[in-house]
Amino acid sequence: MAMLHLVNKSPFDGCNLNTAATVMKGGDELLLIEDGVYGAMKNSKGAALLDGLKVSVLGPDLAARGIPEDRLVDGATVVDYAGFVDLVEANDKVQSWL
Repeated sequence: MAMLHLVNKSPFDGCNLNTAATVMKGGDELLLIEDGVYGAMKNSKGAALLDGLKVSVLGPDLAARGIPEDRLVDGATVVDYAGFVDLVEANDKVQSWL
């Protein structure tokens, strides 16, 4: 059973990204939203946690924070709101790390 993990807090503001990355199992996916998108930036505090994980980032939240896509870690996928819905539908469960 695959799970979508949602993280909305910056890795500089708590340990939600670390906790989510630690409990993720094979087949799980991570979606970074709101201030969570800072965790997908190259050389950020959260970047090393994402190695080997399937990571998506909400594009409108990147844009709202002025983060260009080329500053993201390798392998991160940028999705729009429709892509967010697709990720929810594609996974059996959703865990929000708020």
